[in-house]
Amino acid sequence: MKQLPIIALDFDTETAVNNFLDKFDEPLFVKVGMELFYQTGPQLIKSIKARDHDIFLDLKLHDIPNTVGKAMEGLSKLDVDLVNVHAAGGTTMMEQAVSGIRKHNTDIKIIAVTQLTSTSQEMLNEQQNIKSTMDEAVLNYASLAQKSGLDGVVCSPLETAMLKRHLGKSFLKVTPGIRPLDSKTDDQKRVTTPEDAKKMGSTHIVVGRPITQSDDPVASYHKIKESWLG
Repeated sequence: MKQLPIIALDFDTETAVNNFLDKFDEPLFVKVGMELFYQTGPQLIKSIKARDHDIFLDLKLHDIPNTVGKAMEGLSKLDVDLVNVHAAGGTTMMEQAVSGIRKHNTDIKIIAVTQLTSTSQEMLNEQQNIKSTMDEAVLNYASLAQKSGLDGVVCSPLETAMLKRHLGKSFLKVTPGIRPLDSKTDDQKRVTTPEDAKKMGSTHIVVGRPITQSDDPVASYHKIKESWLG
């Protein structure tokens, strides 16, 4: 997978995606999430791949183990580079997800969502009824993901240094919640800049609205890319 910043394609039509991608004349790493995939389907994946871009298919699967395994087997036929599940689904679900995604393509990386970057400590304790610190909750899920054979996790940049200490440098730490200093946090709670994310230990960063809603998406992307790659 490319080490580039992952651009979240927060659009709802293939036309909007193509209009955005037409602005760039270089290979990118993009994220296709639920909003986009559920309205456009596999055809969009083929179209994006034809442009030589890497793809993170961000569907966050979370269901009974057999269902997730079969779904991942279907997704393994798509030419994507990275997929994910929710670690809250448990070890059996994650193990079957790994087995399914490797069915047709052994190169696809699979990671697990620990806690969304929109989740605060208060939400963790009061709404999810998890009576621990955020670090403890994220480490628990990440440890289960590693034991289940996954390649890494989705977490906030604030937890990456801790995960690096406990689970190693090579375990992927894909971090949304990346905002340049001059950007709004929107609905994200646990955020940081590209520079700080790199220092903390993120292996990949995901950036959406600061690029896609920018007046000059290409310039905004390159500014973030330079901050990230150094």
